[in-house]
Amino acid sequence: MAIKDTPEEWTVTGTSMPFKGAKTGVRTDRVVMPDGSTATRDYQVHPGSVAVLALDDADRVLVLRQYRHPVRHKLWEIPAGLLDVPGENPLHAARRELYEEAHVKADDWRVLTDVYTTPGGCDEAVRIFLARGLSEADGERFEVSEEEADMELARVPLDELVRAVLAGDLHNNCLVVGVLSVIAARAGQGLDALRPAEAPWPARPFTA
Repeated sequence: MAIKDTPEEWTVTGTSMPFKGAKTGVRTDRVVMPDGSTATRDYQVHPGSVAVLALDDADRVLVLRQYRHPVRHKLWEIPAGLLDVPGENPLHAARRELYEEAHVKADDWRVLTDVYTTPGGCDEAVRIFLARGLSEADGERFEVSEEEADMELARVPLDELVRAVLAGDLHNNCLVVGVLSVIAARAGQGLDALRPAEAPWPARPFTA
């Protein structure tokens, strides 16, 4: 058996959206189960996201600390953000987020991994990129607001982040997945063997 996720769609006999916000909403579907019964499934509808594991020449990762109200924590994270429009090229979005949140650009981009963050209750898909060859971005710094106005930036050795993840001190999913994926990729075929930055993303199809 091939260990690979496969697309499948069970029959939906009815759907509604009891809540719709500026970026996300909640959908209720009536889904036919394998035994013929029908069950209600509520889930968050999400446009999709990108995240960037930016690794510098000193083997440090660019991280930021930001308040996250739903969990009442300040979390260390990697730069990340929403896809602004359906069909947006995720690499373009990742470059934008790295610029806006850290005023950094990168020469080398690879796809590190693709994940569904909470598939039992949300359809959010995230593409995590590896960015190398870092330098300061051109032009003016992006003007931040709200929670982002309080962000802290740091460059932390990759090995230190691994220790903190395994100790239970870091909890942001993109940071955790990104950091451990870099270690796994190095132990395998190496970072240069990762998928190209424009690799297809079936979860959020895009044009070049």
